[in-house]
Amino acid sequence: MLADMTDTLNPRDTLDVTALRHPDSLKWTLYPEDVIPMWVADMDFPVAPPIMRALHERLDAGLGYAQLRGDTRLKDALLPKLAAQGLDGLTHENVTFLPGVVPGIYAAVHALTTPGEPVVTMTPIYHPFHLAITDLGRRVAGVPLRDGENGFEINWAAMDAASRGSRLLLLCHPHNPTGRVWTAEELQKLRDLVLARDLFVMSDELHADLRFTGQPFEAFAADPRVQSRTITLTGPCKAFNTAGLGIGAMISHNAQLLTRVRGAAGGLMGHESALSVTMWRAALAEGGPWLAETVQYLRGNRDFMAAFLRERLPWVRFHVPEATYLAWLDLRAHPRAGDIQAFLLEDARVAIHDGPVFAHEGHKPQYQGFIRLNFATSRELLTEALTRMERALNAAMP
Repeated sequence: MLADMTDTLNPRDTLDVTALRHPDSLKWTLYPEDVIPMWVADMDFPVAPPIMRALHERLDAGLGYAQLRGDTRLKDALLPKLAAQGLDGLTHENVTFLPGVVPGIYAAVHALTTPGEPVVTMTPIYHPFHLAITDLGRRVAGVPLRDGENGFEINWAAMDAASRGSRLLLLCHPHNPTGRVWTAEELQKLRDLVLARDLFVMSDELHADLRFTGQPFEAFAADPRVQSRTITLTGPCKAFNTAGLGIGAMISHNAQLLTRVRGAAGGLMGHESALSVTMWRAALAEGGPWLAETVQYLRGNRDFMAAFLRERLPWVRFHVPEATYLAWLDLRAHPRAGDIQAFLLEDARVAIHDGPVFAHEGHKPQYQGFIRLNFATSRELLTEALTRMERALNAAMP
């Protein structure tokens, strides 16, 4: 079965490791040269040609100040995309640009809560969520996801309990690191809870374009009932592999809420760069075919990885991701689970993200033995990394 899944040819199969390991790449230079990096969330694939062409043209046009009040052409291109996700009826005043999504998470926590207050989120979670809460002197009201038969599930009773006394929910949709895409039923139940507990919502929808479900994406704020209390964050960096060109968008049907959150950071926020605006416009205008091909390739990598684990490491627990290029793997059955990141780095020469990174203090031990693995690379490199892991893990079994 595994052999059959490696027969397809794709330009993404021919990655040059020497080129990937350039000195400006955090992913490829943090560890020694014999380590395969499968940790930080960027892809190994080249950027889409239309984006590269647009960037070169922008450089030829000079690098004076861009449209710092908000590039109108980018907003014009973004609004139809948002409408297709259920965020219709928006105008230019409902969108503001940021230097990235993470500053938007911090701004929401800063603007909508006060020091000492609990802020609700699900765990495990992309670590800037709990860092934004604790860095700003708030308390993490973390609700662990339940490991269900068909995927990770929301613990509704715990979510309701955590929401009492809180004013803000930080939502990750699709969810990083588990790869869940919350269903229409789950979103509706979550909206009901938000209304019952009078919560604001910050919904990080950065991975929305990297879905494998085949279904249209439904934004959390697609329901008019919650639009006035929701801030949506998005950006192109995950879908188009442009993390080095920081830009994000903060969106709300409630323009006053948008002003309140953006204004809370004041001059500390910074602004999007000229080249990042050019990049996003090109991605929206011409990047669709490249993105579709990339998602198809990632789906193949995901399925290959799942088959590999089932056949050759059947004791590893996991759920097949519905979105993102990140896999959340449970290796707690291994005797080296207590230092699994260091073990895989030393014995397999594979770098992954350690599970406790995705939990706040006091809750980190329950995720020891989990890893987050980035499969956005060539099939050859993915095969080599998984094979190295298999050898090292099996060799250390009693």
